[in-house]
Amino acid sequence: MNTHDNNFYNLLETAIRSDDIVLKEHLVAQCLEYCNQNSVSIPQDFEPVMFETPSYASTCTIVNPRDLPTRKEFDTPEGLATLVHAITHIEYSAIDLALDAVYHFPQMPLEYKVDWLIVAEDEIRHYKMLIELLDILGYRYGDFPVHCGLFDAAVHTAHDLLDRMAVVPRYYEASGLDVNPQIIKKLENKRKNPLVAKLIDALNIIYDEEIDHVHKGDKWFKYLCAQQGLDESVYFEILERYKLLSKHRPHINVNARKEAGFTCNEIKKLGAKTCD
Repeated sequence: MNTHDNNFYNLLETAIRSDDIVLKEHLVAQCLEYCNQNSVSIPQDFEPVMFETPSYASTCTIVNPRDLPTRKEFDTPEGLATLVHAITHIEYSAIDLALDAVYHFPQMPLEYKVDWLIVAEDEIRHYKMLIELLDILGYRYGDFPVHCGLFDAAVHTAHDLLDRMAVVPRYYEASGLDVNPQIIKKLENKRKNPLVAKLIDALNIIYDEEIDHVHKGDKWFKYLCAQQGLDESVYFEILERYKLLSKHRPHINVNARKEAGFTCNEIKKLGAKTCD
């Protein structure tokens, strides 16, 4: 394998390590261009490195989830900023997760690589919408503490792509489909505030596009199940192994999950009372 062949993975590694969103965006565009032009030359025997810290460690104070400050009411700029910052952090984390899905699993076909690079592009756009709103509120990304749960999920599933697809898109991102409409609902009666209206608009865009992201995870989860001769019910065994099955899910978004590829049987097993 020559250096040119490795270039794709060097670009990805630089993008994952960088906390510069402009550089990340530029490198993701380069990687997509590379896929379009070099489908045959992207190696599948690349040896990825493990990332010891998330790229946002240089920007954010990382704390245990239990030590995160209690979210304030959304009536003040600071209260609204804490909510926007929490969502910004999820979207930023999702950029690196999408890139890591390409970087850590080089054996996957070109279509898989392109899927997750496009997801990374979407997440960058989401992040930029939110930091613009944070800026108007007088804050920046990194002004509030964060936890590194999504980074830890990537580390814990780096050894097995089936686990990664089950845990990240089909569990964490799918949970976002449950939560997002609940946040919008809480914000609706404050919509007369133009900044709240701007946040609701951003959340609606994120929600629509996250359905597609979860669907991509669903597609590749099912691809791997078929490839490995596994029943798709292995999903629940994986969640059990990662101690995720017992987590409380007060709202299951049946329609969004169905659109993203979940079966009614799965949705009911996750806690929905009905699914038609």
